[in-house]
Amino acid sequence: MTGGDAAEETTRDAFLGGMVIVEQPRKGRHRAGLDAVYLAAALPDATCGHVVDLGAGVGTAGMCVAARLPSVTVTLVDRDPVVLDLARRSLADPLNAAFADRVAVLEVDIAARGSLRHAAGLTPGLADHAIMNPPYYDRARFRASPADARAGAHVLGEHGLDPWARTATDIVREGGTLTVIFRADGLREILDVLDGRFGAIDVIPLRPRPDAAATRILVRAVRASRAPLRLMPGFVLHEGDGSDFTAEARAVMRDGAGLALSGRT
Repeated sequence: MTGGDAAEETTRDAFLGGMVIVEQPRKGRHRAGLDAVYLAAALPDATCGHVVDLGAGVGTAGMCVAARLPSVTVTLVDRDPVVLDLARRSLADPLNAAFADRVAVLEVDIAARGSLRHAAGLTPGLADHAIMNPPYYDRARFRASPADARAGAHVLGEHGLDPWARTATDIVREGGTLTVIFRADGLREILDVLDGRFGAIDVIPLRPRPDAAATRILVRAVRASRAPLRLMPGFVLHEGDGSDFTAEARAVMRDGAGLALSGRT
């Protein structure tokens, strides 16, 4: 499905088996996919309260959270007014009516000074839970896309992940959670910026096949906790020959199931 004019052509894409419809740019900007779905699926089924999606883009992960979890409210946060306008258009779609009234949109740069973030509405202790899918690549090691908007979604700023972690620390209440999806070889970067800010860290490898190394990780952590890190069994996306998704992966992608990983006691 397409919309908009030729200069800003968009697609309307279904997620969670049609539970969520997202309008997003056809080209020139980041397009959401499975990472957003698995980020949303990492929140346990019993999650309630206020969830903030930092760097939300067109809002796919946050909308999937709202569709999955009827007891949450969600705020989509991004600095780009173009993608946030698309998020608003998606929320106005009648096919998203089941959750749209529980989702808000907030334009603010998460890397801005605290006073500016607070004035824009991203206030301390705002969130029970935060989720984020930050850019995966270091500016010094990755050749950016010629499309500036896409580069901003794929390549970290000069201070790396620290602004993301600093803002998450500011907005998540003590005892609240942060969930991040990132490339697997960036685990050290994630742990470094969470140190002293979040604990009770669970690292969940996402493996493309049972015999393959993880290419993505989900990291769940608790604000101000001192509990030790756990390396979880992980989640496999495809059957052994790579020809089809596992039953568990299909349940996540098509039915809105959670990852069903053990919690802490």
